[in-house]
Amino acid sequence: MQADKRTRARELAIQGLYQLDVQGPDLLERLGPFFIEADDDDFVRKLASDWTKGTWENLAQCDEIITASTIKWQFKRLAPVDKGILRLAVYQLKFCPDIPPKVVINEAIELAKKYSTEKSSSFVNGVLDAVLKKQETGDL
Repeated sequence: MQADKRTRARELAIQGLYQLDVQGPDLLERLGPFFIEADDDDFVRKLASDWTKGTWENLAQCDEIITASTIKWQFKRLAPVDKGILRLAVYQLKFCPDIPPKVVINEAIELAKKYSTEKSSSFVNGVLDAVLKKQETGDL
């Protein structure tokens, strides 16, 4: 049950990150009503809000890590949905030690399968695998 709530919170967080990416940072203060409308569970809304804000506040660092891990792929060419999924996952890998890395990566892959293109899940997997290896070797 709790895992499903965390999955739902991730879905809302990537939707929030997508909106911020498209509409700009001023939206951050107005995401509360979006989360309230999207889900009636307080735990889900709070987690989605915390993850969205945490990711957005550490955006430059997350983007730098993603850029360093996307071989032969320009960051600016990433689809906004994939960017949101990767940003959230990198944020969780770097700043949420309570979440096992395998869970972060598996959830990101599932989000890519659900919300992005057919090839996105393998791309997300490859990028996050590279991020995790760098993190384990202390290169992050």
